[in-house]
Amino acid sequence: MSQIDDVKARIDIVDLVSETVKLRRAGKNYSGLCPFHAEKTPSFIVSPERGTWRCFGQCGEGGDAISFVMKKEGWDFSEALRYLAGKAGVELQTFSPQQAVEKEEHDNLRNLLEEAVTFYRHQLLNTPAGQEALAYLRDKRFMRAETIEAWGLGYAPLAWDAALNHLNKNGHSPDELGEAGLVSERDSGGYFDRFRNRIMIPIRDERGRMAGFGARSLSPEDMPKFLNSPETALFSKSHLLYGLDRSRKPIRSADQAVIVEGYFDVIGVHQAGFENVVSPMGTALTEDQMRLLKRFSRRIVLALDPDAAGQHAVMRGLEAARQSLDRTAEIAFDARGLLRHEARLQADLRVASMPDGLDPDEVVQRDAGQWSELIAAAQPVVVHVMHALADGRDLEDAKVKTEIASQVLPLIEDLPNPIERDTYRQRLARFLHLDERSLIERRPVTGKKMHPQTRQEVSRPAEDMVKKNQPASAVQLLELHCLGVLLRRPGLLYRIDRLLQEASLSRMGFEDFGYTDHKELFRLIRQSLEQDDSQPDEYLLDHLPDSLIGVVEEILGKPVKLDPVEERVLDDLIRTVLKMRRLGIDASINQLRFFQEDAQEQGDLHENTYMELVNRARHSRQMLDQANRKLTGHR
Repeated sequence: MSQIDDVKARIDIVDLVSETVKLRRAGKNYSGLCPFHAEKTPSFIVSPERGTWRCFGQCGEGGDAISFVMKKEGWDFSEALRYLAGKAGVELQTFSPQQAVEKEEHDNLRNLLEEAVTFYRHQLLNTPAGQEALAYLRDKRFMRAETIEAWGLGYAPLAWDAALNHLNKNGHSPDELGEAGLVSERDSGGYFDRFRNRIMIPIRDERGRMAGFGARSLSPEDMPKFLNSPETALFSKSHLLYGLDRSRKPIRSADQAVIVEGYFDVIGVHQAGFENVVSPMGTALTEDQMRLLKRFSRRIVLALDPDAAGQHAVMRGLEAARQSLDRTAEIAFDARGLLRHEARLQADLRVASMPDGLDPDEVVQRDAGQWSELIAAAQPVVVHVMHALADGRDLEDAKVKTEIASQVLPLIEDLPNPIERDTYRQRLARFLHLDERSLIERRPVTGKKMHPQTRQEVSRPAEDMVKKNQPASAVQLLELHCLGVLLRRPGLLYRIDRLLQEASLSRMGFEDFGYTDHKELFRLIRQSLEQDDSQPDEYLLDHLPDSLIGVVEEILGKPVKLDPVEERVLDDLIRTVLKMRRLGIDASINQLRFFQEDAQEQGDLHENTYMELVNRARHSRQMLDQANRKLTGHR
C-alpha cells in the first residue's frame, strides 16, 4: 500500500466532510448542501464505501479526501496530503524510485500466493492425501462443494518440501517463498514448507488481493491448531479482517457487521446465507480492523465463541472499539470559557451470546433461523458483561453484588456520553436491586491527596474526585451546603431537630445523606454535640479521619458568608433539609418503579410488594410536603 493509499484508508471521508458540511444519511451514502456553491436543495453526496464525494448540482466537483481538502483550503496536492497525513497519524516519507520497485515486488508476491492457492486446492480435490481434509470439511464442517470452491480452500501435504519444490519448478526462488511466508528457513541452512498436513485457508485483504494463509491442523498432535502466515510485507494480521472482501456489500446492505472468531465460523455462517460476517482471525480487535469496518457500517455485533477465551476477547475488543469507532468532536463550554473537544462514540456495539456451548457455524447448521434471533437479541457490551458476571451466582449475596459492581462500573464510567453513563448506572442498580446512589459512591477513584498536617498521602473520597471530574448533582450540592452550614454553626442542629419533630417528622440523621462520606461527616458532627469533653469544633478536628479530610477541606475552602441573622440561616437550613428528603423520596420511588417493571416483565410475584412500597413512599412525600408548607410558609 502506497503512502497516499494508506492516508486515504485511515481517513473517514464522512468525518472529514462533516467538519464543514452537515450531512444526513441517504441510504448507504450521505447527502448535504454543497460547500462550494450556494444551493437550497442538497446535491452533495459522500460515499464512505468508495471514499469519494461529488456535487451533482451546479459546480459538478468531486473526488477523494485529498481533493476535498485541496478544494476547501485552496492548497496544492502536497499540502493537502501532509495535512491529512497528520490527522491520520501517518509519517510521510520522501518518494523515491525504491517505492516503485517495492510495488512491483508486492505484485509479484501476490501472484506467487495465487499460485500457492492453486497448488493447495489441487492437493485437496485431486490427490489421495487430500481426502482426509476434504472429508473433514464436508462431514465435520458440513461445507458444500461450491462453498469449498468459492473460498479457495486447499490442503498442504504432509511433506517438508512439497510446496517448495512445486513453486520452485515454476520459477520462484526459496527467498521469494520466504518473503511470501510459504516456507521457513532451517537453522542449518535451506528451507522447508511452513504448512504441512493442514487445511489451507486463503486470506485476502478488503480488495480481494492475496495476503497470506490460515492453516488448520488435521492431527491433534500438530500444534498450534491454527497457524497463520508470518508477518510479511503483505500479511499483517492486525490490519486484516478475514472475509471482508466478500462481506463488504452485505455489511453495507444490512447496515450491520457481525464479528466471529474463526475462519470456519465465517465460512459456515456465509454458507447459511448470512454474509455480513467477518473475523479478526483469533486475535483481539485492533484499531485498524475497526477502522476498516466502520467504512461499511457503524452497527457491530460481536458473536464470539462461548468459551472463556471468547468471552475474554469481548472485553479485549471493547477497548479497541472505544478508541477507533467513529468519533466526532463535540464542542463544549467549560467554566473557564475554554473550548474543548469531547470524544463520543457514534457506533452501536453489541454482543450476541451463543447458546448451548455452540460455535457460530454450529448454530446456523442446527437452526439458521436461530442465528437471526440471536443477532437481533444482541445486548450492549455493558449489559452483556453484567449478565455474564452474574450467571449462576447468588445476586442476593452482598459480596457478589459488590464484585459485579466493581467490574461493571469502570466500564460505565469510561463511556464518554453522560446519558449513556446514567442509563447504564440505573440499569445496573435495577439488576442488582440496589439504590443507584450506592453505585455513585463506588465510582472508580484515582489520585492521592496530602494530609494537611502530616503531608502523608491519603485516599481521596469518591465525591471529591467526582467534583473534580464532572458537575455535582443537585443532591450532592444540597448535602454539601447543609454540611457547610453545620460545620460553621453546629448548634443549629438542635433547632432543626425541634422544628422537624414539631412537624411530625423525624429528626436529622445520617439517613438524610446519600453519599457515604457525607453520612460519616454528619455522624461526627452530631457526636461532637453530644459529647462533653471538648468544644464541638475541637472534637471534630481531633476525631476527623483521613478519609474525610478532603471533604472538609472542600467544604470549608469555599468562601461562604452566612447571614448574621441566625433565623435566616435556620430558615435556609430547614429548606435545604426538606429538599434533600424530597429528592431522596423521589429517587426511591423511581427505583421502586424500576423494580416493579422488572417484576412485571419476569412475572415475579413481588410486583404487588413493590407497588405497596411505592404507595408508602408517595404517602411519605405527601406528609413531607405538608410539613414543608408548615415550616417554610409561616417563617
